[in-house]
Amino acid sequence: MHKLAKQAIGACSLAALLVAAAGCSGDDNPYKPAPAWSGKRASIPAPPTLPSTPIKGGDGSYTVFGAIHQLRSLLHGKDVTANPITITGYIVDSNIGRAPKCSIHKTGKADPADCNMEVPSFWISDNKGDMKSPKIRVVGWARNYAVICDAMKAYNKLKPGEQPKEPVNDDILNVPLPNPLPQIGAKVKITGAYNVAKTVVSDMVSEPTGGVIAYQKLETVEPAPDVATFTVKNPDCGG
Repeated sequence: MHKLAKQAIGACSLAALLVAAAGCSGDDNPYKPAPAWSGKRASIPAPPTLPSTPIKGGDGSYTVFGAIHQLRSLLHGKDVTANPITITGYIVDSNIGRAPKCSIHKTGKADPADCNMEVPSFWISDNKGDMKSPKIRVVGWARNYAVICDAMKAYNKLKPGEQPKEPVNDDILNVPLPNPLPQIGAKVKITGAYNVAKTVVSDMVSEPTGGVIAYQKLETVEPAPDVATFTVKNPDCGG
């Protein structure tokens, strides 16, 4: 009886498979081609234009776009943060002209207690005069506007292209102030440590979008049409 039961179950299973196969191959729901759509065409936006700016220029220095791209990359972040790098770009903004009157004086004089000022900074971009494109903030080239005042007095006496015998040094940051001083319109090549934030003396400067580079060396590739000046004039600064 056991063997006969197995044979019966096997026969039933085979019959079920045959029935199922017959059902699958039937024409109960034949394919019916649909006519071409004759209504309004879908409005599809154009694909975005991808940046054509290279990561690095022909001289091996990073472009502003390239440095920011690598900074944001999980794979290449250390390429720009582990060691000092060089970035080339145009100065498109500077806060020298926005320095408050209370901070414009020679070194050795203290700022009033209520004198609020930004860390001396300038911003570079890949395109001259373009404030809308990505920018990188440059700090660490002067601790305050007083040392910039000293540099203005010394550097403004020089002829174009002439270098001072002794550059004005920031004795706290231990760096020479660049000559000429950073000015909007100049194309510069900056070497320094780069990341999303940097500390200048006791002030933390953070730029999550474009990052911050702490100046070690600056080379002026193309000079600005004029020199950097304060909006508020002070004879201690040579003007």
